[in-house]
Amino acid sequence: MLILVPTPIGNIGDISLRAMETLSQADVLLCEDTRITKKLVRLLQERYALETKQTEYHSLHSHNEQHFIATLTPGFFDRNVVYVSDAGMPGISDPGQLLVRYCIENDIPYDVLPGANAALTAFVASGFVGTQMLFFGFLPHKGSDRAAALQQALYNGYTTVLYEAPHRLAKLLHELVEEAPQRRIFLAKELTKKFQRYLHGTAAEVAEALGEGIKGEWVVVIEAGPSRQSSLSEREVLAMDLPKKAAAKLIAKITGEHPKACYQRLLEQEH
Repeated sequence: MLILVPTPIGNIGDISLRAMETLSQADVLLCEDTRITKKLVRLLQERYALETKQTEYHSLHSHNEQHFIATLTPGFFDRNVVYVSDAGMPGISDPGQLLVRYCIENDIPYDVLPGANAALTAFVASGFVGTQMLFFGFLPHKGSDRAAALQQALYNGYTTVLYEAPHRLAKLLHELVEEAPQRRIFLAKELTKKFQRYLHGTAAEVAEALGEGIKGEWVVVIEAGPSRQSSLSEREVLAMDLPKKAAAKLIAKITGEHPKACYQRLLEQEH
């Protein structure tokens, strides 16, 4: 059997009784990073007297996930197999979904325990009124892909949740100032940890409050804005016999991209 177990996103006290019971019965622990999981298990042993078996540890992360699963046989799950990511819910911007798909396709019993998740915690803490949200995870790092993803995040009609690395947060805030200067956002730093911090305001206000030297893990929540929709799809535009620049301008109206960025993306797709 496979069980996906969420782990604390910062505060060790957020571990659930079911999670500890499952970890104590694990024959095999699949880990995003074995060092981090072993440290977690040691902390649980010291603080909560967690008793564990002679557990096998295997590394399963985004870079080896497909290869690892390709080597599996259904018999691997005759034991108690547990997967944990470094923090939070497996399968949310972390590996896990391919394991679940493997179990479904091979009639292997599996379960997913509920637990800590940074995206949902920040969504509730934002105070933005609405029951509907979209989770975008990490935006592409650069180029036209990032520009297109940012437009989708801003103009989908829903409250949108992003993850962002500290070294790219200033860039994201600058992009938000340029693209949606009046839109309210919420930033959550180091959720559940000692230096947890909440920031509300426009991107410019938040950037000023942050200053220089941004550190830590961040969740960004963008208040819902207008939805940009079109009856035409990008695929339909590309099927027309249009010059690249004309097609780029039309697609830009659909996606909200800058026309130059859209034109560059179309050129890149040819190669």
